[in-house]
Amino acid sequence: MKTSSLRRSILFVAGMMGLAGVVSAAAASHGADPRLLGGASAMCLAHAPALVALYAAWPQFRTAALAALLLAVGTALFAADLTARHMLGHGLFPMSAPTGGVLMMLGWLSIALGVFLPARDA
Repeated sequence: MKTSSLRRSILFVAGMMGLAGVVSAAAASHGADPRLLGGASAMCLAHAPALVALYAAWPQFRTAALAALLLAVGTALFAADLTARHMLGHGLFPMSAPTGGVLMMLGWLSIALGVFLPARDA
């Protein structure tokens, strides 16, 4: 996948993640136990703006692509597992939420470490 296609895909994922965050927040407010959907909503709504920021910084920030991929996949996996637990009574697969959580942590770490790399246009 070309970098420009990946970059545009990340912006699409950010929009869908924001939408999923709002939908799951609304569903959580109408259900009997809002904890799982509330957690999924919080992760989506916290990471969607981070993906938009990475999209904006992409041309200059060396680790933007890696960070965006890690955050997008990690958040989707984590939120999908919580949503499946709420809707189906079981998760996606064993260790899916912890795996998503570790991917999100690695995404944030790649943002932090990206500060030490020279900008692309430097």
